[in-house]
Amino acid sequence: MEKPRLIASDVDGTLLTPLEQVAPRTADVVTRAVDDGVPVILVTGRPPRWIPPVAEATGLTGYAVCANGAVLYDIGADHVVDVHGLLEPVQLTDLAEALDHALPGCRLAAERIGTKAQENDLHNFVIESEYHNPWGDGEGFVVPRAEVLGHPAVKLLVSHRKMTSDEMAVAAHSVLGDSVHVTFSSGGGLIEIASPGITKASGLAEVAGRFGVSAEETISFGDMPNDLPMLGWAGHGVAVANAHPAVLEAADEITASNAEHGVAQVLERWF
Repeated sequence: MEKPRLIASDVDGTLLTPLEQVAPRTADVVTRAVDDGVPVILVTGRPPRWIPPVAEATGLTGYAVCANGAVLYDIGADHVVDVHGLLEPVQLTDLAEALDHALPGCRLAAERIGTKAQENDLHNFVIESEYHNPWGDGEGFVVPRAEVLGHPAVKLLVSHRKMTSDEMAVAAHSVLGDSVHVTFSSGGGLIEIASPGITKASGLAEVAGRFGVSAEETISFGDMPNDLPMLGWAGHGVAVANAHPAVLEAADEITASNAEHGVAQVLERWF
């Protein structure tokens, strides 16, 4: 493609190395792109509170699309600009009942949002007992399931210790259909559920509109199924070599792995 006017990258497994760090090579090319007037947008399943370390390492102060498109976050202002597709308690309860049938033994968590990355009076991430987080079990307030489901959430997370994420997604979709958006960003027995139409593509499209940039002028990078809508929306979708098979198949281009700074290798064509 020609030189992009907007750059969008997933974070974990894509922009970050396998050690969850921003490589100096990647940070340098991101800085050169921004200095050249091309916005670089973090588009991630992460909540806003997980953005500051990545933003600091890359020098980014603009927008981040969080929670797979449900939240638009202004990094520099530490402000949640927009929230889309809140799952309300009645809907969450119905989802939980259906998931118990499709995925017996599953455990639930809910991601909530305030007005900034972290607020002391808001439990942003609530989990029920035995919920398993593939990235480590050190985060989350353990509460009864009724409390997990009792407040609006930007996404519902579902874990199962004896299933892969691919298996869970198939089972969940069989009972939920298109009533919600089911995806995943880890293979370790975790799926993420959002309101229908809420994806990384919808979040990125909002940002592109704010900059007056078209999809055709956007390049995006990703590695997991939650990146598929974004890669399909952008004019040029790039998968890192370590990506999920479905992402490798759908991408316009495959670059080197995140261990080999694949994002940087592509952006160095222009910056």
